[in-house]
Amino acid sequence: MNTRTESDRLLALRKLDLLDSAPSEAFDRITRMAARVFGLPIAAVSLTDSDRQWFKSRVGVAHLSIPRLKAPCSAVADSGAMLVINDLHADAHFRDSHLAHSGVRFYAGAPLITSDGYTLGAMCVLGLEARTISATERDALTDLAAMVMAQIELQHTLGRVDPLSGMPNRKQFIEDYADLQMDRPQGERRVAVLVNMANQEQLNNAARVMGASYFDDLMDEAIRSYRAFLGEEHKVYQLAATQFITIAPPDIDDGAYTARLAHWLDSRAEWCTSRFVTTPAIGIAPFLLGRTECLDVLRIGQNAMQDAHQTGQLIGTYSSAQDAAYQRRFTLLNAFDAALDDGHQLRLVYQPRIDLASGRCVGAEALLRWRHPELGDVPPGEFMPVVEQTSMVRAATNWVIREAVRQLAAWHGAGLQLQMSVNVSAANLLEKDFVSNLAALLNRHRMAPGWLELEVTESAVMENQGTALATLAALDEAGVRLAIDDFGTGYSSLAYLQSMPAHVVKIDQSFVRNMAGGERNRTLVNTMISLSHELGFRVVAEGIETDEVRQLLRDQGCDEGQGYLFARPLAPEDLFAWCAREQAGQAAARPPWKPICPPTPSPARHTAT
Repeated sequence: MNTRTESDRLLALRKLDLLDSAPSEAFDRITRMAARVFGLPIAAVSLTDSDRQWFKSRVGVAHLSIPRLKAPCSAVADSGAMLVINDLHADAHFRDSHLAHSGVRFYAGAPLITSDGYTLGAMCVLGLEARTISATERDALTDLAAMVMAQIELQHTLGRVDPLSGMPNRKQFIEDYADLQMDRPQGERRVAVLVNMANQEQLNNAARVMGASYFDDLMDEAIRSYRAFLGEEHKVYQLAATQFITIAPPDIDDGAYTARLAHWLDSRAEWCTSRFVTTPAIGIAPFLLGRTECLDVLRIGQNAMQDAHQTGQLIGTYSSAQDAAYQRRFTLLNAFDAALDDGHQLRLVYQPRIDLASGRCVGAEALLRWRHPELGDVPPGEFMPVVEQTSMVRAATNWVIREAVRQLAAWHGAGLQLQMSVNVSAANLLEKDFVSNLAALLNRHRMAPGWLELEVTESAVMENQGTALATLAALDEAGVRLAIDDFGTGYSSLAYLQSMPAHVVKIDQSFVRNMAGGERNRTLVNTMISLSHELGFRVVAEGIETDEVRQLLRDQGCDEGQGYLFARPLAPEDLFAWCAREQAGQAAARPPWKPICPPTPSPARHTAT
């Protein structure tokens, strides 16, 4: 036997990832056909490994492999030619073989030869009685072997192999998963391991500097080292430019296996030649055969991997609680679009805004609420962060603005002259027709622009500063009042405050609630108020819940406040009644309450020196 040729043959066999793979109906169909054509009880697609004959497909055989020593299929692999043994018991070389001792008398095998000329094994048929083979049967067995090789080539190239790396791809993983479920016990617990070698930002940066081929080399090193470290029995599938997945062997110890994965990542310096900064992460996805769909395995593996990236950990393990949360978010996202058109699910509630000096209600903030027909009331803190990450945020904000302006006009018509505050997102500030549509809406309801105040967060402006500031300037010119929401939690700076064409600063409730906790907290809020006043802003404090905090803010000169101390968010009719009661209560203690005039833009703000 030529050692070099045998080494190359084994390498060609292993590159196909056939050894120890799950049974496949595509191969089983050919094997059953061979048994019927020859009228024999045994047929197999036999692959010749270094020390065994492994059966990719088999009929009439209970075991998965036999020793290579004195196996007829091994002789086929060595010679690359068809081998027919009419009677193993009468053959001097094979009478002591494993097959002969198991009762097999007849053997015929046609070689399985790759396009490169390597013989992988044999398409063989076996009988329990001695017999001969006709020329027609020889031709049939040759054709069947060619059909097996066509299937091997097909699976390895047509849509199942990554064209650059040559690795099995996502489609092959899905097919092999289906075969695994057919071959292994139902309910058997297994573990999928999804590896991502770089996050999206690193992927983009490296592609710009080094080109896409950089990741081809990175993945090649990672996959080779992974199999060398974890075991050659791991069949690896490439899912994306920097991602691959594999299924761990059965009956692993989760803790020990996770420790091995962590050790592999920790040893990157030993197997990774690249010095470009990347952050690998692994997602571990346990599943039950026959009970977990393949696409769910991929999904939960991705979720676990992304959780690892987000938490800064090397390895993330699937959590059913987290998965339920993801599923609920997805459900809410799909349902929200329908809620926008429903007319009954969405509504606005309004939280009063109080002038701290006079105690009068001078405005209200519109807050979106959602009552799902099946899920009930969905907290805004749950659905809004999800909606804000999609294109639906524009439609949601436009819905809120339309409803808020309509309600504002209704209150004014009934004699309750309040200012209306509405939150807008970064996406709205990028709409080319946002200002014109808003002006048309106000004109349609005959509302002066100064009665509407739009609240924007610092982060929303900074996402696309040029376009956002241009939109804000146009709103300011149109007479709409602008407020910086959640002040102190984003990119707060003097330069930022000077560039914003806003009239109001709203101090985030996280600062306000801590005021009673110590002198440093009170000093921080006092500094915010003083700085904002110096720059010409009116100051509103959010989250006022105690009278002590209200008094502290009033003493520091804060202009307005809102929070549960005054009122929780109210339905439109409830806010109207609440304002009437507040007005009646104040009338007994001070001069009668008077409706405020339409707000006007603040005077020119001072510039910092």
